[in-house]
Amino acid sequence: MKSLLNGIRRWGTLWLLLILICTVLLGSCGKSNRSDTAEATAGNNNETLNGYVRPSEDTYSIDEDSGNIRDGGSQTADNETESGKAAQSQDKKYRGTYFKDYGVNPFKDVMEQPLSTFSLDVDTASYSIARKYINSGSLPPKDAIRVEEFINYFNRDYPVSSGDTFSIFTEMAPSAFNRGYHVLEVGIQGKEVSAANLKRTALTFVIDVSGSMGMDNRLTLVKKSLKILVDQMGKNDKIGIVVYGTNGRKLLEPASGDDKKRILGAIDKLEPEGSTNAAEGLILGYDMAYNSFMENGNNRIILCTDGVANQGITKAEDILKMVEDYKAKGITLTTLGFGMDNFNDIFLETLADKGDGNYAYIDTLDEAGKVFIDQLAGTLEVIAKDAKAQIEFDKNSIESYRLIGYENRALEDKDFRNNSVDAGEIGAGHAVTALYEVKLKNTAQEYIGTVKLRYKNPDTDRITEISKNIKSSLIRDSFYNATPRFKFITMVAQTAEILKGSPWASNTSLEDVYKVLKDEMGDMDLNKEDSEFIDLIRTAVEIKGRD
Repeated sequence: MKSLLNGIRRWGTLWLLLILICTVLLGSCGKSNRSDTAEATAGNNNETLNGYVRPSEDTYSIDEDSGNIRDGGSQTADNETESGKAAQSQDKKYRGTYFKDYGVNPFKDVMEQPLSTFSLDVDTASYSIARKYINSGSLPPKDAIRVEEFINYFNRDYPVSSGDTFSIFTEMAPSAFNRGYHVLEVGIQGKEVSAANLKRTALTFVIDVSGSMGMDNRLTLVKKSLKILVDQMGKNDKIGIVVYGTNGRKLLEPASGDDKKRILGAIDKLEPEGSTNAAEGLILGYDMAYNSFMENGNNRIILCTDGVANQGITKAEDILKMVEDYKAKGITLTTLGFGMDNFNDIFLETLADKGDGNYAYIDTLDEAGKVFIDQLAGTLEVIAKDAKAQIEFDKNSIESYRLIGYENRALEDKDFRNNSVDAGEIGAGHAVTALYEVKLKNTAQEYIGTVKLRYKNPDTDRITEISKNIKSSLIRDSFYNATPRFKFITMVAQTAEILKGSPWASNTSLEDVYKVLKDEMGDMDLNKEDSEFIDLIRTAVEIKGRD
């Protein structure tokens, strides 16, 4: 009898294992087309709910072997996510790229949900990454597109009231493509800080010099980029350098910003070596930054990497906890991505978010100049912490709305005034733009909504809340009568939604956007980035035509 029971137990265990294996295999089959759900239309209830394209159900998880943050569970034998595989299918040069699908915002009924709340965001990496793909001859993977980062890449230069930290700007006009709908632009403009009033800065460069950084001359671009930044530093600033390959080491103890010969000499010594011990590099970087901490100064880590981590600490939770702990001590983190093979966008965006910093992708020396010259004050001088926006739509004026982008920045409405909830950081001179698509009622009131902004003073933690009503009298009667800048930025958003496969852009094409830009931008003073964007769309159209 005892042997019979043991046999039953053994067979029972085998059956359980077989059931578990079948369940996993069936689950994998169900997820194999997840990246295609963005192509679903709003009417397909199997893929959408009121137009909401479901994001990946797998939030970021930790690879126990490498410590990488990546889409949870959906890995191939080569430790590549589905996004990585998608990137390979579009361009064989790019292997092991990690992106995350955050879905697409739905339309919301104002009678049920009049409030829209989100954390402000000034990251721009998604646009630069897409540009890299297109200039290399392929369209970017849909998961790489974050619409708000396309929008906020381009200068808006909203007016700022004298003496105020922020101003709020709104403009509204009919949609260029969706009849019966309007687009609302909400702009938040931060005050400028003169060079004479900038705080002293202590920068610690943490530089990835692993073997992967030798590919495509990406370490060469890092060196050239950092030299641009060094040229902007003065005698009251400090610069230290930590490098990491298989191991981390301190390459340059903090030196005065005017000791440029010594700093540049250290940068010139950078050479690719070994594997990628990102954790050890960050540990040493934070140790250096803490020991050279400047009271009442800007203390920041600048991490330069392709985002891969395959050596050292095997749990990324440990890295993230360290980043958050030092953030509480006043040391923030900016992440700069380089290269595209073995590139981990998820890791870099998450690190910057946890470190109260910003995330940019540098694909050219011009982009390095934009980050380290044009936007230097905004990168280093924070004028607001935990900045949140909340728009309250008037129930008698607006039938429904959707926020375009900001899917991974959404906040609970109740958390708008919860001062313990982490939100975005805004630098000096930075502008943040959000676009809504709205359906108006025939009974529009004088004010169709209210924009509210809430933030902390970075030095005192004092909370400030400001607001501005959205006047219905300012609504343009036609898209073509809107300001040139409004027309341009809405075309930027439309392009991003098309590349992302948003169901709300399924009735338009890149050709449609290109035609509007060519027809309407004649009266706009286009800068270099604007012209580059128009040329980029033309290139994308050509790529699409070859596929």
